[in-house]
Amino acid sequence: MKKAILLLMSVQFLVYLGFGIIIPVLPEVIVQQHWADLHVGGLLTVYSLASFFTAPFWGMLSDKIGRKQLILTGLIGFSLSFVIFSLFIDNLAILYVSRMIGGLFSGALYTAVTGFIADMSNEENRNKYMGFMGMSIGLGFIFGPAIGGILGHYSLQLPFITSASLIALLFIYASFVLKEPDKRKDSNKRAIVPHGAGKMLQYRVRYLFMFSFLVTFLLAGVEATFQLFQIEKIQITPLQIGYLFMFSGFVDAAIQGGVVRRIKNGSETAWLIGAQIITAIGMLLFTLTTSLLIAGLALCIFTAGNALARTCVVSLSSKESGGQYGTAAGLSYSMDNLGRILGPLFFTWLFTVQTNLGYYISAAIAIFSISLIYLYKASRKSLRFEEVQD
Repeated sequence: MKKAILLLMSVQFLVYLGFGIIIPVLPEVIVQQHWADLHVGGLLTVYSLASFFTAPFWGMLSDKIGRKQLILTGLIGFSLSFVIFSLFIDNLAILYVSRMIGGLFSGALYTAVTGFIADMSNEENRNKYMGFMGMSIGLGFIFGPAIGGILGHYSLQLPFITSASLIALLFIYASFVLKEPDKRKDSNKRAIVPHGAGKMLQYRVRYLFMFSFLVTFLLAGVEATFQLFQIEKIQITPLQIGYLFMFSGFVDAAIQGGVVRRIKNGSETAWLIGAQIITAIGMLLFTLTTSLLIAGLALCIFTAGNALARTCVVSLSSKESGGQYGTAAGLSYSMDNLGRILGPLFFTWLFTVQTNLGYYISAAIAIFSISLIYLYKASRKSLRFEEVQD
């Protein structure tokens, strides 16, 4: 059991490390090849699109061929996507293909790992195991951009070769260690729109899901444009980007590990409002960048606000779900993916229109999102005390 959990945590960590590792490298590739800046958003978006829309297919397939088989298939495909990216880094069309392959097989891995945990756990320990997965995902997001920036300093291909090698080693290890779990009847495959979502969205929790979308939308926009913006402002390098993301990652971890757990029940809305004000301040500070110090300060302030908002809204959505935790988690995942699909394209387009425009609009969106919290508070149509089964 412990070996399986550690291996599944490693899979999730490497998937999200692989997503993050491209963030400081991709803009540098686009700039060096003299391609349009909009392709930064395009290459990030096709990955999320492929992952999002193929997840239901992978869910059905995992029920037929088994969780282990799908995990092994996903690891091969995910590793292959990095190999293709490193070999054809100067070919835009093939880069799009490699990103689609990466998103395709990351969807397979996410679905298979989630199903595996559902199979091997029960109601008492499932939340604990899902928490481990969430921690692995968070660590992948923290260290991915940092590793990508540091390795990219030596060679733009090196981060992808390293990722491919680590995933290949994990495939070998999983082949011997992972054992197919006994299937449970209640381990449902993930749909694009979770079962029961229509009913849940009739209640005030819908405002929290809309808020969650905007939080991720802004995060994806910053990830897509931050380096392009800083290249123009202060000629930032991938190594410097790596260090900045590493430091902001520790800010993220400190917020989630030190601040969020001290938030008292019932005070979440006040924290969410404060988080978006902090986010807006960080966005506006980006536009004042004249040095690496200001860029790092702005990124850390934005990260603090965003991390606080992301964690609080997930927690509050769960409390508002009326016991429908699976549906709430599925909707949160869908909102997260939708933000990652639309955010990069929208904000890289704004960047091509005017350098600072995306950050001004982001600050406005952050402030606007506070209205959703007031709408949530004003509504009395709540599922909170209606314990409904998924």
